[in-house]
Parts: sequence; structure tokens; C-alpha cells
Amino acid sequence: MSRRIVVVNFQSLDGVIQSVLFPDEDTEGGFDRGGWVPPYVDETVARVMKEATTKAGGMLLGRKTYEAFASIWPHQSEDDPAVAAMNRMPKYVASTTLREGTWAHTVILDDVPEAVAKLKHEDGADLVVFGSGQLLQTLREHDLVDEYQLLTFPIVLGKGKRMFPDGAQAKLGLVDVVTAGSGVVIATYRPTR
Repeated sequence: MSRRIVVVNFQSLDGVIQSVLFPDEDTEGGFDRGGWVPPYVDETVARVMKEATTKAGGMLLGRKTYEAFASIWPHQSEDDPAVAAMNRMPKYVASTTLREGTWAHTVILDDVPEAVAKLKHEDGADLVVFGSGQLLQTLREHDLVDEYQLLTFPIVLGKGKRMFPDGAQAKLGLVDVVTAGSGVVIATYRPTR
């Protein structure tokens, strides 16, 4: 069975995906509203993220997200199954500037559309994309995303990088929806090509 590309992303009600966990995670463009996700992480959100990570056959990441993850997750306790899964799985990184990764099992992808198309034709579990705003645009433009699992948080940020920037188009069909007690809506969509 071919593997799928599954985007699992946090977004605000107005579609912002920037600097989700920490205030200084990504301040590009003067973004000063980072760290907006943690107050809403309840058992449901934690379970969804754990499942997305532990069931994945690998991660597909943009360079900035990879570097942020690589600075944190290899140094966390592997008593957490999600951390252990991330540290042992392949990490495919879209980058024109990195030549090698600092995190175990890192593979640098130069020609992203071609490399991802090849990865999709391999057998294995899904490849999950977290964050990676610029990479998402490339994947969407080349019709490489098979599923979006969007965790929409009950907050409006008013500015910041968005997953679907102005001019982006996509037709999606709703597959599943779960509402967390914290107000986070977890919706799964598939392209309706």
C-alpha cells in the first residue's frame, strides 16, 4: 500500500500557523503573539497529537520547522511514546541550504515535488507534516497532500503566517470532526480533486 502525505497542523480561527508553542519560536515579520497553543491542550488534543506521531512512518518537514524540532525533541525523555517515535522515525526535510541534519535519521530533499512523489509510491505508514508553512505551499501546488487534520484553536491572532495564504485554492471534503473540551475543533479533510 502506498503511503500518504498527511498534514497535521494547529491553526487559529483566522488561519494563523505561526509560532504555536513558544513566544519566540518564529518571530519572522515581527510576529509577537507566539505560544498560543499550550493553554488549549487538553486530553483530546494531546491524544490526537500522540496518535498522529506514533502512527506515522516518518515526518516531512520544512527546514525552519525541522530546525525548531531538532533543537527540542532529541533532548526530551523517550518515556513519552510520541518523543520516542519522532526520534526513531525518518525525517525528510525540504531544504536548499541544509546539507546534513543534526537529528538522527534525517534525509535532506532537494527537489521536493519529485522526492515526495517517490516517497508516496513507497510502501509504509503515512508521512506526517507538522508546521512547515512554505513546504505546505509546494505540496499543495503539486497536489501531493492526501489529508489535512486541522486543529483549529478558539483564538483570533489578527496577523501571522497562514497555511492557506491569499490566492490559495483548495477543494476539501470533511471526513471527521471532533471537538475538544478546550474548544479546539479537530477536523479531518481530504482533497476532492
